Parts: sequence; C-alpha cells; structure tokens
Amino acid sequence: MMRTQTLCYIKNNGLFKRVLKGAKIAFIFSALIILSSCKSALLPSFSSQQQPAIPNYENVTAWAVLPDAYPENLKHWQTSTTALNADVFYIYPTLNIEKKDLRWNVPVTDSIQNDKVIDKAVYFQASAFLNAGKLYVPYYRQAHLRSYALFEKGGKEALNLAYSDVKEAFKTYLEKYNNGRPIIIASHSQGTTHAIRLLKDFFDGKPLQNQLVAAYLPGIAIKKNEFEHLKMMTDPSQTGGFVSWNTFKKNYYPKTYDKWFKGAEVSNPIDWDNTNDSERSDHKGFLFTNDKLYAKALQVYVKDGILWTSRPHFPYRLLVLGKKRYHEGDINLFWEDIRENAGLRVESFLKNQMISKNKD
Repeated sequence: MMRTQTLCYIKNNGLFKRVLKGAKIAFIFSALIILSSCKSALLPSFSSQQQPAIPNYENVTAWAVLPDAYPENLKHWQTSTTALNADVFYIYPTLNIEKKDLRWNVPVTDSIQNDKVIDKAVYFQASAFLNAGKLYVPYYRQAHLRSYALFEKGGKEALNLAYSDVKEAFKTYLEKYNNGRPIIIASHSQGTTHAIRLLKDFFDGKPLQNQLVAAYLPGIAIKKNEFEHLKMMTDPSQTGGFVSWNTFKKNYYPKTYDKWFKGAEVSNPIDWDNTNDSERSDHKGFLFTNDKLYAKALQVYVKDGILWTSRPHFPYRLLVLGKKRYHEGDINLFWEDIRENAGLRVESFLKNQMISKNKD
C-alpha cells in the first residue's frame, strides 16, 4: 500500500559543497532533517517495499575495502604497508539523501552509492585511520536519511535492517580476518548509530572489550552512561573506550539542542582532553576537497553536549561564511589530529599489552 508522507528536509550548502568551479566535490553527508519547507511525496511503507537482497560477507564484493585490495585513491595516504598490528572496522554515514529516492534501504550492489562510499566516505574519513591498522569497510544496506525523521513510520525498521548487515559483516570479520588482533571501531553519523549497537553487542562488558583500542564515534550524540562498561576517553593515549563529538559554529546552538545534544558526551578532537578548549596553533590539520591539509586552521571549544569551532582559517575561508553546522566535516576537519591520535592509541595499546604479558 502506498501512502503520502510529509518529507521535511533542508538543503545544507555544506562546508565542502561551495568549492571553486571545477574543483573536486567531496564528502557531502547528511543534511539535517527539520520540520520546515516541507514537500509532500508519495512514499511506500517499509513493510510494503521489497527489501534489497541480504549481502554475503564471505564474498569480497560485499566489502568496499579489504586490506589486500585498497582503492587507488587511498594509497597515496599510506605511510606504512607493513607492520600494521591493529585492525580498523569503519562504518560509513548516510549517503542516500535524495528526496526523489523512495527506497528505505540501498542495495549493496548500487554502483552510484558505492562510488560515494569510496570517493567520499572512505577517502575523507576512513583514510584518517589508514596507518593505524588494516582497514575493513563493509557495504551495508544503509537507511535513507528520512529514516531519522520518520523513525516511527518506517525509519526504525530501515535502520534495524541496516544494522543487521553491519552486525553480520562484523561477525564475518571476527571469524575470517581478525585472529585476535586489536580493533579500532570508526564511524560517522548513521555509521555511529550502528557502531553504538555494535559496541553494546560485542564489546561492552564482554571479552572482546580487551581487544578494543578505541572507538571513534562522531556525528551522533552519545548520552552519558550509554554504555555499561565502556567509558569516554579523556587522554590522548588512553585505550579501551570511546570518543565522540558533534561540531557546530562557535556560539551556535541547534534547534534540537535540548532534545538531542544537551548532556551528551563531548571529546576535543584536537588535544583529546575533554575539559579544555584548544587554540588554533594546536590544530594539526584538516583535509579539504583539493586534497590538501591545512594546519592551525581551527580553534575549538568544548560545550555541554556539542563542540564549537571557529570559522576555518584557510585560503577558502569565505566559502564557509555563514556556516553553522559542521556535521559533514566532523572527521576531516580534524583529519590529521585523528590520524596521529589513532596511531598513538595503537602504540599505547600494544605497549600496555606487552607490559601485561610480562607481568604474567
């Protein structure tokens, strides 16, 4: 049965959308759903829509990235191709934001969406973890952006379906690839929605928590006490916990602040001390759409539930004039900071592991 749903979206110009003509457009992720400027569209109910085929993660085609087959666009970021002693399991954000697309979930055989996974999500996000461990990125039947706005009208089922893939991919990863190696969980936005569940199902108070180097979980607010045993990390070399942040312009509070963000956990992705603000001189670098890194570009402020940032100080700063939400830049605004930190946490984890073995 078809029914009319009111779809309410706002187009987000985005930090990376307003780029010089001809420049490579990159990394444009979920525009926020708000209840204004609404447009009516005919939308199938979740139950009436045939769902995409279940992916088989025994097949390499179900994976966007496996360690022995990195996309070409990742290879120039590699500084080490050997002696990677940890794994990185990365879950990408919502990439299907088209209002005309009435699908609740995207097949893992959708070449258009899969190109976005490689060229946007993997290149501008997962690449930050490339030298911390072997990278694993499963395709999954991602839920459409509308799933968050229409959570009780099909969105919940769509997100559950997407998570079922992530969970199955992780089980296959554990059985086929992990071999007891340390693990980093990395995600953004919808990916973080699934990563939270994944951590609860496999790590939180469970034996596998002993293999957790860190979980990087930006893009979704994480309430205090979300986990029973996993804790927010407050030191750059700390391991076994998680970090999380949601980035906005300095002095800006989103309309959904009280409902979604107030009281949430907030990390400082520059110095990783969650009680501190950071000076621009502390910022190690963000990855822009021209494939260049810009250091000393941001000053950040840790607030209650959100992270404020100054307007980026770089040659194209006028492009972000008036920008208030930096959601789509949660990772690549701090790309070099994350890259260095992920490597540091792996080193710390291995050192502590060695000390523990020596004591035994």
